[in-house]
Amino acid sequence: MLRVVIADDEPLARRAMRRLLAARPRIEIVGEAESVSETLEVIGRARPDLIFLDIRLNGGDGFELLAAMANAPKVIFVTAYAEYAVEAFAVDAVDYLLKPVTPERLDAAIDRVERLLEAETTKVGTTMELRSSSRVVFAAPADIVAVRAEGDFSHFFLAQQPSLMVLGSVGQFQAMLPSPPFFRIGRSIIINRDRLRRVDTRSRDEVRLTLLGMADPLIIGRAAAARLREAMGFREV
Repeated sequence: MLRVVIADDEPLARRAMRRLLAARPRIEIVGEAESVSETLEVIGRARPDLIFLDIRLNGGDGFELLAAMANAPKVIFVTAYAEYAVEAFAVDAVDYLLKPVTPERLDAAIDRVERLLEAETTKVGTTMELRSSSRVVFAAPADIVAVRAEGDFSHFFLAQQPSLMVLGSVGQFQAMLPSPPFFRIGRSIIINRDRLRRVDTRSRDEVRLTLLGMADPLIIGRAAAARLREAMGFREV
């Protein structure tokens, strides 16, 4: 059961979300709120797994809310404002839904949250030991955003911590990573498809991928973009 809180300053919007979630038996709504202060109080009391969060709240906004919490639950933004998507993913939002929310889009976002939560509770024995010249990191697969070949090394991009260079080829690490969600889109790049949030085509030879947990877009070329298009069913990338 996924425990959720709905935070939105519009009563009609909260009602619409309640109706959508009511058809999903694995969801339990444990609270609602319309302001930043009320949302903080509800979260502190109910300890949800997930917040459906609007950008605009009474007394502030969703970003101020997240900045006020040391350990925030998973967040799915639900808003009418498309222009805040980049900022939302920069604060590690799981997804960004535009109103009105379709049932299919909502299901995809909830599935992503459940996969992330399941991965976070995976036993320690399934973590990967990543060694660089200066540190050792024990990373769960869900925390690995992407891997890129750089000479004799593989550059690991990790969520919420600095990246690191590990001796070994991308092919070696590909065999160690679960598929799905990991997908090798070219000779030199593996991405975690669960963290893919946006695909921007700048030209036939430059496509930028926005990945949750990675500060800068990952730039790929024509061949990698074609493989990504085929794997994810895109008509154009």
